[in-house]
Amino acid sequence: MLTDRSTLTQFLIEERRRHPGSSGELNSLILDVALACKAISRRIASGALTGSLGKVGAVNVQGEQQQKLDVIANDIFLRANEWAGQLTGMASEELDDPYAIPDGYPRGKYLLTFDPLDGSSNIDVNVSVGSIFSILRAPVAGEHAVVEDFLQPGTEQVAAGYAIYGPSTLLVLTVGTGVHAFTLDPDLGEFILTRQDIQIPQTTSEYAVNSSNRRFWEPAILRYVDECLQGVNGPRQRDFNMRWVASLVAETHRILTRGGVFLYPRDSKDPTKEGRLRLLYEAGPIAMLVEQAGGRATTGRERILEVKPTDLHQRIGFIFGSREEVELIEKYHAEEPDGPVAEHALYGLRGLFRPGN
Repeated sequence: MLTDRSTLTQFLIEERRRHPGSSGELNSLILDVALACKAISRRIASGALTGSLGKVGAVNVQGEQQQKLDVIANDIFLRANEWAGQLTGMASEELDDPYAIPDGYPRGKYLLTFDPLDGSSNIDVNVSVGSIFSILRAPVAGEHAVVEDFLQPGTEQVAAGYAIYGPSTLLVLTVGTGVHAFTLDPDLGEFILTRQDIQIPQTTSEYAVNSSNRRFWEPAILRYVDECLQGVNGPRQRDFNMRWVASLVAETHRILTRGGVFLYPRDSKDPTKEGRLRLLYEAGPIAMLVEQAGGRATTGRERILEVKPTDLHQRIGFIFGSREEVELIEKYHAEEPDGPVAEHALYGLRGLFRPGN
């Protein structure tokens, strides 16, 4: 039976009523994205029963080994969103170039970027994975999109969100009026509003970082993590817990639920890259969600949403979460030298004899 909770469709209609001049095209596009997420959730849930697990033997544009579900999820996103007339093009983490809307379908005024299956390396161990998406306005409506059309800063996003496929499937969405979570009711086949106006706690004692990259970190990151590790006896004067899931969607959902800070900063592991995560498909949409929930998202030096992309698959350092912690990390970046710790021989001594140690 229907409850007194809003469905995603009802929620979007209410949002549209607050803006009488809107055409409804954005609502239709979001519902098509939601349909894709429902279909992906179904395929993930069936797992090995439908032969969906394992690798396909191909490498994507990111240089990563593709999983079968990467390919399946990418195709689902394309098929669900190409036909309805809201888009001029799509860009996917799994595709070298933008996806052109087939000539038989009308073209609209929006662009869709997406990571069809974030954290897919966790599929075989049954850890939560997800899909991330971002919606932009096309510079020219009704025409085939080109690469340059997608290279807009995150401030230009009109909507962003993710689906997380875990014990339950949730769609977390912002259309610029806060962050709201919808849980998939498998009996109704509908996303039901279950959390509204989500806010990230401003303070936290929890952080997420891949410590195996420690030797490549810059002094500011090393300083922050070392202070957390010192706990009540260090300058922070409280104990911290560390988490690491290796799924950006899962990390984000935890921070939106109970606070925390996530760090995947620029490091010296691959000097040709400014970071690990993709600006258009991961950092940009997550940053919009985080800021709409009262948090902060940065490279350490620059607000993520103000970074102007230069490439469709640009990577970037990404730090986000509870505002007070992220602002502290930004402060450390301003105080410490740039570059990996190995380039600053005196840093180790400075760290040892920092006041409070």
